[in-house]
Amino acid sequence: MTTWNIILLASIAVLALKAIGWLVPPKALDHPTVARISDLLTAALLAALICVQTLGAGQGLHVDARLPAVAIAAGLYALRVPFIVVVPAAAVVAALIRLIP
Repeated sequence: MTTWNIILLASIAVLALKAIGWLVPPKALDHPTVARISDLLTAALLAALICVQTLGAGQGLHVDARLPAVAIAAGLYALRVPFIVVVPAAAVVAALIRLIP
């Protein structure tokens, strides 16, 4: 199976999932429990993606300059600092940590 075959099969699968999603009645999605779970699931998936991208290195965990940079960014967001300031601040922290031998 070539790469293009895999891409085409994945595209068809995603399109089928999207079509199935349109078939779900709106009444089912308006239920408070379903709405709460979908909101929490979105946040949990985003948090998991951030953790994997920050700590993941192949099959193991790797703590490097990204972890303090993400911590600084989270702290600045908690203080409601604008995005345009948070990203350069986190980049500077990561760069300074990588300068230390």
